[in-house]
Amino acid sequence: MTDRHSIFLVPGFFGFANLGELKYFGHVREFLLQRGASLGLDLRVQVVKTHPTASLSLRAARLLDTIAATPIAGRGAIHLIGHSSGGLDCRLVMAPNVRLPTASDHRRFTDRVRTVVTVSTPHYGTPVASFFTGLLGQKLLQVLSLSTIYLLRFGHLPIAVLLQLGALVARLDNLGVNSALLDELFGKLLEDFSVGRRRAVQRLFHEVAQDQGLLVQLTPETMDLFNALTHDRSGVRYGSVTTRAQPPGVRSTLAAGLDPSAQATHAIYRTLYRLAAQVPRARRAQLSTGQARALRHAYGTLPTVKANDGLVPTRSQVWGHVIHAAQADHLDVIGHFGDPSGTPPHFDWLATGSEFNQDKFEAVWCAVVEYIADA
Repeated sequence: MTDRHSIFLVPGFFGFANLGELKYFGHVREFLLQRGASLGLDLRVQVVKTHPTASLSLRAARLLDTIAATPIAGRGAIHLIGHSSGGLDCRLVMAPNVRLPTASDHRRFTDRVRTVVTVSTPHYGTPVASFFTGLLGQKLLQVLSLSTIYLLRFGHLPIAVLLQLGALVARLDNLGVNSALLDELFGKLLEDFSVGRRRAVQRLFHEVAQDQGLLVQLTPETMDLFNALTHDRSGVRYGSVTTRAQPPGVRSTLAAGLDPSAQATHAIYRTLYRLAAQVPRARRAQLSTGQARALRHAYGTLPTVKANDGLVPTRSQVWGHVIHAAQADHLDVIGHFGDPSGTPPHFDWLATGSEFNQDKFEAVWCAVVEYIADA
């Protein structure tokens, strides 16, 4: 092996890379190492323990500090891969003349970055962020985030909690009378964790309470300003992985089957999909001819402006080269899809009917490794 590459994986919004055995990028990291070895690449893969909901500048500073603290031998190439809002952290770190709140020497490392890969990243914002900036939206977001952590820890959600949550989300217009119930659901989920794990989760949410600047910055309106001020660095390859989930309807409902848990999470998905589809006309992503061609080739037709992965509009995820376009929801693509027989097991966060599986997961990350190898 002669090629040495250092890869930094950056979690997205509410990334739980800080929660011990709960691995945000667990499946991704292992596959990257295996695939890299098969191609004769000497890969070093580091997961960045970033601020979960802090502003992009603070998260980008954490990324830069992590690179500075990581031994990188010789003049090996550096590659940045960000999922969801983590992709924006990568773009901001690489922006020429950026000023970040850190003492780390920006130029020592950015000159060695060869590629920036963004995965399901809201480059043009997401309408879901606009909803979650409200008080009730923030409470709902906390419950949904804890539900995801719970699912990855235990492999399932308590059916009573899940049914209540599904009913709440399905009636968003009436959430004003259910604020206390959201607090109750959060408490019920937290009770099932061990004392040590409960404290770790509470520390995470305490950190979230201290700084939630990221939410506002992910709205379509604010991302207009981000894109106007954040330019790509010359000599660096920018590529994106896009995700489009099965639109909710008869087909996706049937795919959820008779399992009440799957039907409850599907109800949550229907609401999130509807929110993500409300893209303001003035804030819609503008695709180049090549980008539109790549999406059309992958999906058979160009995704509509309403198409999304349950959290981020598909067209909003396009930046630079389209490396791969997957039929998947927002967390499928980083390994959180339904396959409990896998080693380690994969647990799906929402039933979307997108039929993502291990073969499709490997196809995504093979394309990413090959993109890095070509740098």
